[in-house]
Amino acid sequence: LSQWKYTGLTGADLKGANVEFDPNTYQPTVSLQFNDHGAKLFDQITKRNINKPVAIFLDGSPISIPVVREEIPNGKAIISGNFTLVKAKKLVQRLNAGALPVPIKLISQQDIGPSLGKISLQKSLIAALWGFLVVILFMIIWYRLLGVAASLALISYAVIVLSIFKIFSITLTLSGIAAFVLSVGMAVDANVLIFERFREEIRSGKTLRISLREGFSRAWPAIRDGNISTLITASLLYIFTSESVRGFAITLIIGVLISMFSAIIITRFLLDLIIGAKIEKKKWLF
Repeated sequence: LSQWKYTGLTGADLKGANVEFDPNTYQPTVSLQFNDHGAKLFDQITKRNINKPVAIFLDGSPISIPVVREEIPNGKAIISGNFTLVKAKKLVQRLNAGALPVPIKLISQQDIGPSLGKISLQKSLIAALWGFLVVILFMIIWYRLLGVAASLALISYAVIVLSIFKIFSITLTLSGIAAFVLSVGMAVDANVLIFERFREEIRSGKTLRISLREGFSRAWPAIRDGNISTLITASLLYIFTSESVRGFAITLIIGVLISMFSAIIITRFLLDLIIGAKIEKKKWLF
């Protein structure tokens, strides 16, 4: 790598690569299409390196070292040579493997059939949805009015998390779905701790509003410690493991942070709205 100079052009600037055929020789070639940012960088790189080689690296090794024949200002390039169709397809596959910085380092790659991938994703989403609904049903049956508030907070939690995924373009992979379901369980766990403390205070003869305040106050240390432990574990997974596990870790970190918010802020806000003088005598609802 020492003989090559870093150009600033990364895999993120590549929109895509395709196999094409030279209309004159009918030989396979590889076409590259860069985005606007990549096109500007590629124009500068080709302008400086006419009749010089430019290397593309993957996992620390050059996968192609084409020679620049002319300045390319439009972000569209053709890599030609003595390609066989198999070699051209392999190069395209490796170029499209991911938007990774140059020199490109392949962290992990899995090739599965499109049908298998689609079926696995659909089944995972269906399982996650059923798990979400069963949890809501359990909370309502077991905790009654408290469960209704927790379910609304849980729905808010799901909306917030999925909105974050959409805003920051986070891909929800199979491992990400698993982390999302796990974080739902942690959000429910926080509510369970709060509600059990709340019921203990009610049984001791305190009013609903005082019981609510004491329930949240006494449950908070356990919720805080449990979630901090999970965040530390997820952070270590993100730092020291492979890319596929990192997706699980980052999804879990986001989920845990939002679950604490939903359990402590949203659930309490909803219960503050519900509890009043008229409901004070209907403690059986809790």
